[in-house]
Amino acid sequence: MAYICEFMQAENLEPDRRCEPVKIKMEGYIYMLKKRIIRIALLIVIITAALSFVKLPYYITEPGEATELKPLIKVDNGYPEKGSFSLMTVKVGPANPLTYMWAKVRPYHEILPEENFKQEGESDQEYMKRQLQMMRDSQENAMIAAYKRAGKEVSYTFNGVYAMTVVSGMPAEGKIQVGDKIKKADGKTFRSAESFVRYIESKKAGDPVKIVVERDKEEKTYEMKLKTFKEDPKRAGLGVSLITDRNVKVKPEVDMDIENIGGPSAGLMMSMEIYNQLTKEDETKGHHIAGTGTIDDEGKVGPIGGISQKVVAADKAGADIFFAPNEGGKKGSNYEEAVKTAKDIKTDMKIVPVDTMDDAIHYLEDKVKNT
Repeated sequence: MAYICEFMQAENLEPDRRCEPVKIKMEGYIYMLKKRIIRIALLIVIITAALSFVKLPYYITEPGEATELKPLIKVDNGYPEKGSFSLMTVKVGPANPLTYMWAKVRPYHEILPEENFKQEGESDQEYMKRQLQMMRDSQENAMIAAYKRAGKEVSYTFNGVYAMTVVSGMPAEGKIQVGDKIKKADGKTFRSAESFVRYIESKKAGDPVKIVVERDKEEKTYEMKLKTFKEDPKRAGLGVSLITDRNVKVKPEVDMDIENIGGPSAGLMMSMEIYNQLTKEDETKGHHIAGTGTIDDEGKVGPIGGISQKVVAADKAGADIFFAPNEGGKKGSNYEEAVKTAKDIKTDMKIVPVDTMDDAIHYLEDKVKNT
């Protein structure tokens, strides 16, 4: 009957009365179908909203942004630059079922256990406070390294390296306490948290280390063996994060307005921006230069996390050059991973290995031409 009605309508024939019940039935079917679709859509919205509030014990990381440092760092009467230096960020957020599934199918999105970021019992606020403290330490190191390299006036009073947090289940637990002043490691003294970390990272799991700390004006000595981190089996350590306590004075003065970016990984690029404003020669030569790596007060560059995601972000931002920590040329270094990622995304960006701030400066002076 439905086919007859459709034929009559198509031929503009007088409609058969028998078509009326079919028409009413079809309209009712369409109405019910629309209601069902609306119900399903509402159910999907409700489920999606509910799942977004379900927190999983993971974090999602993905390529972040390139942030130009010229607007954020101002040296008094500093020299101008045609190009730019940029620090790189990685976006980090807690996982829920939806973002977890999305990250599974997206390139350069990583799903990492919560303990990779936050220490046991650490709140979100405490985690961010720790990250911002590491950024402040990194800024001081960048200032000292850049002013020394430029031959400008810099002085600081060193008050010590202090334990900021202790990781549960690692060798330092039950021995080193938060607030302890780290005096020595194997008889060696250290002028920054970075130099201490670099010394520990030169060892391997199972190696013994003797740590002398000062607590309540008394020295205590502890012997420990390095242990691999559960979340990163390639790394071994004591399980203690440190801060450097010092007061830095420079001339000419420099203002650094970098907020809400945590961690120490911008050290190299901050030191390059400061140095470039302190010296007459424009090291950028009109190029857009990105990069990453920690820095200590002697200008030595250290490895960081999320190197592949930073390469992707730098390429997206149109960077010409990317500095990557070389880690002394060791296998599996940040530089090696950066080169692999650059090939994977088919970028024309030049990946440059650096172990020191001097390496970066020499590359720009010797290998890069003016645009």
